[in-house]
Amino acid sequence: MAKKDRTTDAVREKDREKWMARFQVRLATQPGVDRAVVLQAVKEVTAHCSDTKEHPRTAFGDPDAYAVQTAARLVPAGRASRARRHNAVVDALSSVRKAVDDFSGPVTG
Repeated sequence: MAKKDRTTDAVREKDREKWMARFQVRLATQPGVDRAVVLQAVKEVTAHCSDTKEHPRTAFGDPDAYAVQTAARLVPAGRASRARRHNAVVDALSSVRKAVDDFSGPVTG
């Protein structure tokens, strides 16, 4: 019986690690999120799960959706808005460069 419990615990721990990794990656890609926001959010989730013994999926649901909610809660609106504008400019410039490359062929040495 002890071996089965260890196996179940190992599977549960692996699933928890996958949830946390996905949450962190998805959170880091949200506009305006910096390292401090990611660290704060991970600390909050870890503390909650440690205190309640809940799995993060049980406590917070889908890691992608929770990352979006967390970013909305922790990132000031102005900073998120500036990051979205910046990303839009970068995307537009990348699109123009791709169009130029497609038209003239890539520039070589």
